[in-house]
Amino acid sequence: MNTSTPVLLVGIAVLALGTYAFRFVGPVLAARVTIPPNVHRLTTVGSVVLLAALVATSTLIDDQHFAEPSRIVGVAVGGVLAWRRAPFVVVVAAAAACAALLRLAGLP
Repeated sequence: MNTSTPVLLVGIAVLALGTYAFRFVGPVLAARVTIPPNVHRLTTVGSVVLLAALVATSTLIDDQHFAEPSRIVGVAVGGVLAWRRAPFVVVVAAAAACAALLRLAGLP
């Protein structure tokens, strides 16, 4: 698909204006609209569930097939370290090192 430059620039401008409008309307409406506590709780839980689903699909699925075991084990190691409240750099480095060592050992 070949998109012309003016169409691309208009699309970028529309998305930028929409993003700015959303960011502007939030503080303006915060004083006027009250969100019930149960809706606030549901949106919080919903965001956690959405993030967990994103992590699960990107961990377990690779090009419409199951991912290699080294990736799954690496993400699991990172998840355990994050759960134990390790620093983010340690979580990422340990997950990457675990996956790399497993691949070096011959596990796909």
